[in-house]
Amino acid sequence: MDLVKEKDQVSVHYTGTLENGEVFDSSKERDPLSFTVGAGQMIPGFDNAVKGMKLNEVKKVTIPAEEAYGEQRPELVQEVSKTQLPEGLEPYVGQQLASELSNGQQITVYVTDVKPENIVVDANHPLAGKDLNFEIEVVSIEG
Repeated sequence: MDLVKEKDQVSVHYTGTLENGEVFDSSKERDPLSFTVGAGQMIPGFDNAVKGMKLNEVKKVTIPAEEAYGEQRPELVQEVSKTQLPEGLEPYVGQQLASELSNGQQITVYVTDVKPENIVVDANHPLAGKDLNFEIEVVSIEG
């Protein structure tokens, strides 16, 4: 029986939950997720979790933050003057904004606080610092 190994093209169904049971993502109502194992397309813990699985196997795994989206990095949280925002933009907590770095690279930041003169934005991934639980089912393996 074939087992998932490095460089295999696999398709999986998955449900991702936080420690409190909240579902943050699932493929159950859509097509399975396809990726090449070990190609850097997935968070490292997910890649490692599917290695050694069999076709149609279902596995539950907890991926620690350092193997998922990393730890929260405080230096990625900044306060920005509202005068730097596009005219007419009314920021709100949870809003995603595009920000341009000094090298021209675009990144996504999330508004975490709105103050009278400033807003606080966070460039950390929303799941940074969190351990993630996944239920994974392998639905195809191509070596």
